[in-house]
Parts: sequence; structure tokens; C-alpha cells
Amino acid sequence: MSTFAGYMNEPNKIPVHIAVIMDGNGRWARLRGKERYEGHLAGMDALRETVKNAADYGVKYLTVYAFST
Repeated sequence: MSTFAGYMNEPNKIPVHIAVIMDGNGRWARLRGKERYEGHLAGMDALRETVKNAADYGVKYLTVYAFST
């Protein structure tokens, strides 16, 4: 379910700009007994869904910061 779903019937509450800081994909994978790259793939999938939902709901600006060490 989309995090934007609650705003679907209230277009005046959809933000104009959303910023996302992606961090912890490797940690996410480690905690689930997966390889680090699998965490990065999961993060990429989550970002794709976020970008699609933001566009679908009319968010004008989406800023994404991604960190990896």
C-alpha cells in the first residue's frame, strides 16, 4: 500500500516537494541474513515505487540522497 494513499481524496494535502535519504540497505540485508547487494536491490525497488507513487499523486519535486560505504 502506498504511503500516499491516505491523501488520495485530499489533493490539497499532497506535498509539492518530498526529500528521501536512503541509508541502511546493507544493514537491512545483514539483519535478514542476505548479501549486501540484495539490500541495495531492495532499496532500488523501494525507490522505484516511491518515484512512481510520487508521480501518480502529483508530487512536483522529489529529491533523493543515497549513501553507500
